[in-house]
Amino acid sequence: MISFNLLVFVSIAYVVFLFAVAFAAERRAAMGKTAWLRSSAIYTLSLSIYCTAWTFYGAVGYAARSGLEFLTIYLGPTLVMIGWWWLVRKLVRIGRTQRLTSIADLISSRFGKSTFLGVLVTVLAIVGTTPYIALQLQSVTQSIAVFAASSGEVWEAGDLNGAAMWVAAGLAVFTVLFGTRNLDAHERHHGIVLAIAVEAVVKLFALIAVGVFVVWGVAGGIGPTMDLIDASAQSQWAPQPSRWIGLIFVSAAAFLCLPRMFQVLVVENSDERTVSTASWAFPTYLLLMSLFVVPIAVVGLDLMPAGANPDLFVVTLPLSEGREGLAILSFLGGFSSATSMVIVATLALATMVSNHIVVPSWLNARTPGAVVSGDVRDVVVMSRRISIGVILALGYIYFRLSGGGGALAAIGLVSFTGVTQVLPAMIGGVFWRGANRWGAGAAISIGFAVWAWTQFLPSFGVDAVISQAVFDQGPFGINWLRPYALFGIEGIDPFVHAVFWSMLLNTGALIVVSILTFPNPLERLQGAQFVNVYDYSSGARTWSQSAAQAEDLLVMAQRILGGAEAQSIFQAEARSQGKDGFLPDVTPDFISRLERELSGSVGAATAHAMMAQLTEGAMVSVDDLIAVADETAQIMEYSSQLEAKSAEQDRTARALREANEKLTALSIQKDAFLSQISHELRTPMTSIRSFSDILRDGEIEDEARKKFAGIIHDETNRLTRLLDDLLDLGVLESGQVQLNIGEGTLAEVLDRAIMASGVAPDDLVISRRAVNEGVPLTTDLERLAQVFINLISNAAKYCMADDPELRIIVRQINGQTVVDFCDNGAGVPKESQSMIFEKFSRLEDAGKAGGAGLGLSICRQIMTALGGDVTYLPGQGGAGFRVTIPAAVALAAQ
Repeated sequence: MISFNLLVFVSIAYVVFLFAVAFAAERRAAMGKTAWLRSSAIYTLSLSIYCTAWTFYGAVGYAARSGLEFLTIYLGPTLVMIGWWWLVRKLVRIGRTQRLTSIADLISSRFGKSTFLGVLVTVLAIVGTTPYIALQLQSVTQSIAVFAASSGEVWEAGDLNGAAMWVAAGLAVFTVLFGTRNLDAHERHHGIVLAIAVEAVVKLFALIAVGVFVVWGVAGGIGPTMDLIDASAQSQWAPQPSRWIGLIFVSAAAFLCLPRMFQVLVVENSDERTVSTASWAFPTYLLLMSLFVVPIAVVGLDLMPAGANPDLFVVTLPLSEGREGLAILSFLGGFSSATSMVIVATLALATMVSNHIVVPSWLNARTPGAVVSGDVRDVVVMSRRISIGVILALGYIYFRLSGGGGALAAIGLVSFTGVTQVLPAMIGGVFWRGANRWGAGAAISIGFAVWAWTQFLPSFGVDAVISQAVFDQGPFGINWLRPYALFGIEGIDPFVHAVFWSMLLNTGALIVVSILTFPNPLERLQGAQFVNVYDYSSGARTWSQSAAQAEDLLVMAQRILGGAEAQSIFQAEARSQGKDGFLPDVTPDFISRLERELSGSVGAATAHAMMAQLTEGAMVSVDDLIAVADETAQIMEYSSQLEAKSAEQDRTARALREANEKLTALSIQKDAFLSQISHELRTPMTSIRSFSDILRDGEIEDEARKKFAGIIHDETNRLTRLLDDLLDLGVLESGQVQLNIGEGTLAEVLDRAIMASGVAPDDLVISRRAVNEGVPLTTDLERLAQVFINLISNAAKYCMADDPELRIIVRQINGQTVVDFCDNGAGVPKESQSMIFEKFSRLEDAGKAGGAGLGLSICRQIMTALGGDVTYLPGQGGAGFRVTIPAAVALAAQ
């Protein structure tokens, strides 16, 4: 006899095992070992979330009640993967090029990056998925109740409700831990995907094990089992063609449109080549899942007492035969089926809620917008975590309102039909360039309303939401609006009735409204990229030349992507434009690329709106319209060549202008340097000569003699430092510098530099994180300290804040150690940032600080000699400098 406590222990142990699997996958992904995590096998197994508790438990119950009709649920996705796998491949290509995060993002991005459509699809997905989540909670709690009954406990409604609440809470914790660690959807949730793959193996093994036991252990072999099937009522079952067609259609459509399926089909797919393998491997998986459904159903009806729930035959049959171990394995298979669906569904829905509802609303409430909107990244992550809890709570509420009763298949069909309302807009958007946002909005709204009236609201039961009088006479006595007899047509199966009218009116609205209205230029551009995705995979420009500043864009990107990733994107773009530093030119191509990067974190519509705030609106160029219009190939090619030549000429002209401006500035600064160096030499020499004459010729007191000698000593040191700088610079530039390689830690070098700089805490507060500074170094520690001293001294000299502060931040980026020195002053003006490392450069407003303007030039020469670099770091609120120490010199602490 299995005790309830043992079942709870096994369940917890299984969850802990999944935690370990997910955590190990996350660790390997963080180490860059993702090849096998992106394999075709893992991708195929992840698609098994289609097989939820409905297919594990409910398929047997479905077969017991309706014969072979359960096969329609498997035939739909099989037809998609075998006959329409190219459609899945196209969706994957669109998802990668547009950096889509959900099915709501697909619809929103296709139709002009419409926020309204994103919200509409999100609401539909939540309402449509809620019954499915309730179904999973119901299946798990009912199976637990079976084990409780076998040990002599009789569960009441309160016990079932309590168990469902604890299951929902546990799933929320798991999803939050492994679903919201990474903001960018294209960093991918390797932990969750691998856990789903493991669960796919568990539930398949469990169902086959029960099937083998039933056929050979109970029925006595294949022959007796076939005889039993022939003698059963299931063999006499006659299919209804309309219902079969409706079920196959809905299951195929749901396979594409369910938020959880779109998540694993498109968002989590990292290589579209895996689709071809899944096109035969996943139907094979479905075949194995359905292999023993009929034998289990027939044997269960023959052996179990009258009135037994056929949905639970997979568990009750082994229990009735005393096979407790097999019963626990079966329970874990059903538990896996339910949990994998709930985890991915809530993750997908939470992403949709944050990207299409929370973040746009939050940004609209901020002034003046994206530039100073605060840390968007934290808002997105927190909203997703809260959304996960709310969505699971809605599923629990539906479970309570529906009473936790009814066949699992019936509840599943409610969800399938609901999410299918997205299909016409999806297919129309992918294949028909004439479809527009008005048509899509009308189609989804009408389909949603018809489905809710004819299937969703009636699923709560008579008099729960809709009264019996409305079922019989229609609302307000309007007979042709009866939920089960829309437009006065009676005698149709309620499921077929709901599917027929919702899809007919949905598709009709899309076609008619799209024909009567006209898409805007951005919709036409997006339509070209979606419909002809293989021709426009690199993406087309959607922005005109903008007046936005690169530093403003960097600030916004850092708030969403994080400092390191945003700076890496901007630095890579600057390098591709042939520029040093972190700030590239703001070109339409760069704005489009940045928008796609941001869309991976906050969705296409929100990213587009945020970019529009900074670039003062999106405009479509004439060239873009020509591309969208899809004129002759010769015109497009010629236009492309002209554009490429024009862009090349623009880059050349810009480079020449920058070089000329730089040479002019250097010439001016060279003259200023010569004047300054003359001054720096003449002033101490004058003091030395004057006071030397006094000491030589005059009769002075001892106290005055000491004072004059001290002045001579100080001025001599000043001259020595200047000459040392000049000699240092000459040696470094000639490449003849001798490095004294030693070993130490970064923390020791920083400590020495701070002390040597002589900066008092009252003059400059220095903040550090010692935990990140334990990095072993093998380099010229004195030279590195010289660089740090110069940067600290500059912060003390030039930071004009009321309470000067310098932040020293150490981090690892791309295998290299970087040390950022960021103060809270005014920073370096943009026009001066490209000049500050030149050897004649001094900022005009820094004359009072003294010096000849050689410090930063010497710093760069030193870091070049050490194999590293020092660069100006914009977008930090004040002056920021980054010292990069290569991996060959700085070995990351383990």
